[in-house]
Amino acid sequence: MKKNIAPTESSSPDLIFAKSILGEALMTQLKEGSSSYRRIADYLLRNQVKVTALGIEDMAEQCEVSTATISRFARDLNFANYAALKNKIAETVQEIFSPVEKLRNTIEGRKSVSSPMDASLQSALANINAASQGINDAQIDQVITRLAKAGTVYIMGFGISSHLAGMLALHLQPYCNRVVEVVTYGGTEVAAGNLANITEKDVLIVISFPRYALDVIRLTEFARQHSTCIVAITDSSASPIAQLGDYLLLAPSNHAVLASSSSAATAVIEALVSSMMVSNKKNVEKAIRLTEALSGYLHNNDNTSRTTQLESRKTKK
Repeated sequence: MKKNIAPTESSSPDLIFAKSILGEALMTQLKEGSSSYRRIADYLLRNQVKVTALGIEDMAEQCEVSTATISRFARDLNFANYAALKNKIAETVQEIFSPVEKLRNTIEGRKSVSSPMDASLQSALANINAASQGINDAQIDQVITRLAKAGTVYIMGFGISSHLAGMLALHLQPYCNRVVEVVTYGGTEVAAGNLANITEKDVLIVISFPRYALDVIRLTEFARQHSTCIVAITDSSASPIAQLGDYLLLAPSNHAVLASSSSAATAVIEALVSSMMVSNKKNVEKAIRLTEALSGYLHNNDNTSRTTQLESRKTKK
């Protein structure tokens, strides 16, 4: 049984759209439709604003299907034609992206950038802003409660998501009973071995962004079969991982050049860890002890470590 929080005023536009009547119909096609229908539904769920400016030929090209398939898809969703479907998408998006001027500016692409660097930085800012709108305190509190009670917290990410999984594992380790980074350097075989004994008492945090790895989907399904609580950190409600998670933390990953951006994912991870650290007094005490333990190995402004300074003082005495 999924426990995704219902959309609120603070939810991301992507999640709100997916929870609309039209969005739910598209989600059904994404799960149960033909391969062509799944491609169309996936594109519509990820590009609601862009679609409102696309003709049927452009839409068919983006989804790599025929215009006849686009028309049939619209009719199967009880629309007279593609134009009627597009109008409904625009109407739904307009309700989400208030005021209307924001929608118009997005469609017309009035915001221009002068260089790839500017485009990348603007993408990062937009992704982080969208992530901040899509996650609320109640959702984070529920995730933290599950993490605190878990026998073992497993963290899994393949490919570009592996470094995010490693960062999250390192941050959570002092505050959870046991943390296991599933993939590490062993690939799928080691990951499967690490998950072999996962149970309903554990939590699996799965991190996945385009391009999605098949292995992460299969191993997440394996965890679901063992009644494990799953926290999905991914880019869209249309992500295959989103369908498998009990809790969904969205981190948009749009980028002008890269296959996906990690900026919002990093921000979401930091927000989750920060909330975990201050969730109770014991964790605050652990954070203080950890800082004190590490301070002896950190350099000061004069480029000497605290340990070196202490040894120097002992020698002088």
